[in-house]
Amino acid sequence: MQTLPPALLRALTGAVRRRPVGEWSNDGGVTWSPLAVGAADVKPDRTAECRWSATVELLDPPVGAAGINTVATQIRLFEELTASRADPYRVPAGRYVVDSTKRTLRGRGLSAELLGVEDIVRGAALPVARTVETDTAAAIAQTLIAEAAPWAAVAAWRDGVKADTKIPSFVIDEDRWQGLSGGADQAGVSTGIAPALGAEVYADARGVFTFAPVPTLADPAVWTLTYGQGLIEPEASQSSEGLVNVWVISGEEAAGESGAAAAPVGPVYVWDDDPMSLTYAGPDPVRDPLASQREGMVWVRPRVERYTSPLITSEEQAYTAGRAKLADSLRVQSTLTFTAYAHPGIEPGDVVRVEVEPGVWETHLIDACPRTLGAASMSCQTRTSARRI
Repeated sequence: MQTLPPALLRALTGAVRRRPVGEWSNDGGVTWSPLAVGAADVKPDRTAECRWSATVELLDPPVGAAGINTVATQIRLFEELTASRADPYRVPAGRYVVDSTKRTLRGRGLSAELLGVEDIVRGAALPVARTVETDTAAAIAQTLIAEAAPWAAVAAWRDGVKADTKIPSFVIDEDRWQGLSGGADQAGVSTGIAPALGAEVYADARGVFTFAPVPTLADPAVWTLTYGQGLIEPEASQSSEGLVNVWVISGEEAAGESGAAAAPVGPVYVWDDDPMSLTYAGPDPVRDPLASQREGMVWVRPRVERYTSPLITSEEQAYTAGRAKLADSLRVQSTLTFTAYAHPGIEPGDVVRVEVEPGVWETHLIDACPRTLGAASMSCQTRTSARRI
């Protein structure tokens, strides 16, 4: 969650003036010029490759090579909040590239589709396959990002992500972003620095490339909504698509610093070991798969997935990656959509406490929180783990 001044937080449920504000740049953010913004819909979503995307109406903007275009232009959006007797405060709402534009009626306005700056790295495919030499995760990530976006900084390595982890030599066929966020080479071997560290990588609301731990429901709640503060949709949905409760993690042989092949790691096993969870995989689904049956837990159903990466070089790293995979693969258990007063600091991955009925509280993790800049309310799509009662 983005930090807001305490006085402004208290004013969010009352009278506060909100309006969208924009800036544009054609020199990679060295200089920024004001941009008049009409309607602006931002769509932060942690399940999308570009975490932030937006649709905006620009009012009489300059266009062409010296103005707004789909080649060089970057746009920053903010939501400006003004509480009673307080100065305006701008909350970042994404840094973008222009994906497409369309002239609106009378030719004075411009409708633009925007994508987060991850799209710059996604589009900068490697002309030829590259062998990435052994180095720390931070150094490799900085190089891959800076080659595509010289202005960018990987300034945020959140607590829990080991930026100094030594990454063995590996090959990126062509997709630079997959080398950072996770993918596979032509041989089907998993690559990606972030998943090997048990992390996810994205550009945040300011456009800073960030490596952060995969969020879990055990994280501290940053927003509490009492009953009546949010409109809870009566139909919560459930799905088992993508559900995995047992992960098998291995590190393939990879070249060490001396060039010799390092010993393979694992496999190590990570599973849902909470007996109160509907996705409980049993006391030990690996060494004693019949334990659940003997103990009368006939409802237990292991769902197994494997992940192998040459970037995993220790059992500790394998367990970290496995716990991150598990946290993400249990997300489909129960989803809930609710509408509440607009909190511009809320971001995907935040944990919230919601009173869904009087006296009934649930902890949810926000996957997406689209909103219209300037509007007084917002909708959130969340997930939570279903527990047995």
